[in-house]
Amino acid sequence: MDHMMFRYWVRSLSVRLWVSSVVALAVGLTVIATFVVYTFTHYPSHRFAKHSNLASVRRIADGLVYDNSARPVAINFDPQTAWIFRTVANDLMYRVLDASGRTVLASRNAYDGAPWLQDSPGNAVDDVKEVKIGNRSFGVATLRIRHGLDAYFVQIARSAELNAAIISEKFDPLPEVVAFTTLIATVVFGLTLPFAVRRILRPLRETSAAASQVTPCNLKARLSTGRVPSEITPLIEAFNEALTRLENGFNVQQHFLAAAAHELQTPLTLMRGQIELQPEIERKDLLFREIDLMARQVRQLLHLAEVSESQNFSFGSVDRREVVEDVLAYLARKAEKDQVRTVVRISDALPLIRADRSALFILLKNVVENAINVTPATGVVTVALDEMSVSVCDEGPGLNLDYVPRLFDRFWRAPDARHDGAGLGLAICKEIATAHNWTITAENWTAGARFTLRF
Repeated sequence: MDHMMFRYWVRSLSVRLWVSSVVALAVGLTVIATFVVYTFTHYPSHRFAKHSNLASVRRIADGLVYDNSARPVAINFDPQTAWIFRTVANDLMYRVLDASGRTVLASRNAYDGAPWLQDSPGNAVDDVKEVKIGNRSFGVATLRIRHGLDAYFVQIARSAELNAAIISEKFDPLPEVVAFTTLIATVVFGLTLPFAVRRILRPLRETSAAASQVTPCNLKARLSTGRVPSEITPLIEAFNEALTRLENGFNVQQHFLAAAAHELQTPLTLMRGQIELQPEIERKDLLFREIDLMARQVRQLLHLAEVSESQNFSFGSVDRREVVEDVLAYLARKAEKDQVRTVVRISDALPLIRADRSALFILLKNVVENAINVTPATGVVTVALDEMSVSVCDEGPGLNLDYVPRLFDRFWRAPDARHDGAGLGLAICKEIATAHNWTITAENWTAGARFTLRF
């Protein structure tokens, strides 16, 4: 059982979709994460420093406050930025210069001293220059702004040590963050994917269930392509075309059986009459036996052709007790001839069933007739009826268990069969039971074989 389950999961389309999707996602995320980590760890650090410095100087420019004469007098910082400038005053400074390069506004420790840039501020706009301020390396970013008719330059100076600390703070945890994000994304995707796959494959499961309902009794059924994915539609259409060909072939077969049986009935009747009228023919009993056997096979062919077509059934409420009594009355002469006694055991208050009365008669007649054939003289055939089933028990030699799987196959006869026949009786019973959604089973019991029809 474990091996079968393993093979099922290995060959399952859902499992294959799940595994391939999770692997593809994991590989894709790993490639992206590797590229990101490599880029950020190998990209020149001064590029990040330049971007950060320019962003900082823009924030300062956006926070400038002007007086009535349009001169910058203060900067409106948020509490966190103000705290940073106070805490690292020697590593982070700003200046606001007028058009001539004079300082009009500056942070603490940034008022005094020479200009930060040797060149004019206008030549360093939107750029970051590496300079020395007090024997320390700084990156100075410059931005030109206009307020009314006046132009100003906003500068920010950030030490190399502070730049290095900021870059390390931002990018050192990056590999761990990327790896953890990749792992979490893969796990979440793997857990949610089965639900998506199940939803995607629902039309296939519904189509499979519909296909399993196609039997010889409803070959006119076709599978719908309404909700089926477009990739599977050609397969469904091909299956429907195969069903059409199968239906046509089945109809041809059934029509041939019915036509052949009808055509054979009249010659057999004429043959029997001619033999009866010819007194000089010897061994008439043997000829009559063969003709009767052929006539019985012809009738079985007719029955098989009839019960194989669902439209031939006429369903209604049927009393099983009456059908069983009719069957036993029909076979009374045969039972008497074979010295076999028939017994009926009926539970009280049997409910009516929905069935074709003639078909039920044929089914029970075939089973009871077989039971009489295998029961020895002075034996008993018992027909038992209860609320959900009808059982026919004989006192014959029982069933060879190797033959049970083929008992209801068309034209199959056991190699050691002692009675004449074409192997159609039980096949007819199976067809009738299937058309009614019943089940018919065969098994051994203490005195012989038992056939049970369950409703």
